[in-house]
Amino acid sequence: MPQDAQGNAATFASAEAASAFDHTVEGFLKYRFDTPLRLKAALKLDGEAPLLHALKGAFSMLAYNVGYLGAARAAVAAGRALRPNPREAMHLDAIEAWAEGGQDRALAVWERIVADHPRDILAFRLHHFAAFWMGRTPAMLRMVEGALPHWGADLPGYGSMLACRAFANEECGNYLVAEAAGREAIRRDPADLWAAHAVAHVLDMQGRRSEGIQWITTLAPHFEGGNNLRHHIFWHQAMFHMEHGEHDQVLRLYDEGFRNLDSPVTQIQPDLYIDCQNAASMLFRLERQGVDVGHRWAELADKAEARIGDCLSAFTLPHWMMALCATGRLDAAARMIAAMEDYARANSGENPRILRDAALPCCRALLHRARGEYAAAVAAMRPALGGLYELGGSHAQQDVLEQLFLDCAVKAGLSGDRRMLLERVAGRWPTPPQRRVGYAMAAEGFV
Repeated sequence: MPQDAQGNAATFASAEAASAFDHTVEGFLKYRFDTPLRLKAALKLDGEAPLLHALKGAFSMLAYNVGYLGAARAAVAAGRALRPNPREAMHLDAIEAWAEGGQDRALAVWERIVADHPRDILAFRLHHFAAFWMGRTPAMLRMVEGALPHWGADLPGYGSMLACRAFANEECGNYLVAEAAGREAIRRDPADLWAAHAVAHVLDMQGRRSEGIQWITTLAPHFEGGNNLRHHIFWHQAMFHMEHGEHDQVLRLYDEGFRNLDSPVTQIQPDLYIDCQNAASMLFRLERQGVDVGHRWAELADKAEARIGDCLSAFTLPHWMMALCATGRLDAAARMIAAMEDYARANSGENPRILRDAALPCCRALLHRARGEYAAAVAAMRPALGGLYELGGSHAQQDVLEQLFLDCAVKAGLSGDRRMLLERVAGRWPTPPQRRVGYAMAAEGFV
């Protein structure tokens, strides 16, 4: 029976089709822009391979766009009709659960697959992705540390496993392990965007800003052919420049690096969740520093208004709200909140609960802030602070929500809430708030 590159038995019509599947998975692991074309070519070779249909469904779900749910479900149905083997059937089960809003069920299926087949890198990587966007970083760490002993350093995909080890350990605060794993992955492949990204996170958390700029600029020539993750890495570079007060460099990277509207990568998915998160969170931070960001909010607000009612990505929703509020579209902002409330009432599962408990309080706070109701903003968001991690996103990405709360507490004159937030970030970041531009002024006199 044919096998994939990691030795897992799979249903393929030929060795050529199996190789095309491996090429597609490698594109997914390495964040290559041409990955959808790789999948299309593989399906042309073997339209009856269940795992290729599972991949098609997974790629639809990875967009976090309600408009792609139908494609994901159709891919699962097509795969089921092709007599998948037990492992392949579990892959289809996981995608179906994800499309139905059962993220916990999907995570459990991927965990079962990896327990039985520890070198199933597709199940592993989908789990890594989905767990991250649910704030389940301990689960990410357990998965990678449990699977790695079953891998050999010469096995295809080993570098991607190291990259995931780097990111999972970074998010769990194990910075020495994270940096070593990420640097080894880059030594093996300087174009490994996930590894480059993981080390950038370590440098950010530890306040190593100059080193972070050097890390990214040195690796940037290898980013050609990458997908939107390259934008996110340039966002990290802009964050390092932000900490240095180099706002001209931040705006340059915004326009040329992570929000270049003329880029083919942007044009193919102009409202992709991660790109719009990058952009909105950076503009919010810049405006807090008194920087005039010009017209840049407008295109984000247009996209936000068009996505009202799409609640698949809980962490993206406050970013959409930032754009609506920044452009004075408060009626649209109120409609977005109403649509979120309807979604949370009408649906069950993990995502509606996270929306209700974490995303809605942030969005309500942003609307109160736009109306100048700073004490009300703090009151709306205060009960949610401890559970914001469930929105997903890294410590570096979540930081913008903590800045939102601090900004409102300071403007409302709520010294107790100001102190609480500063204590929170001091406990979560190795770099003290006095050394971080979003917190330094509020931290004056803070002990």
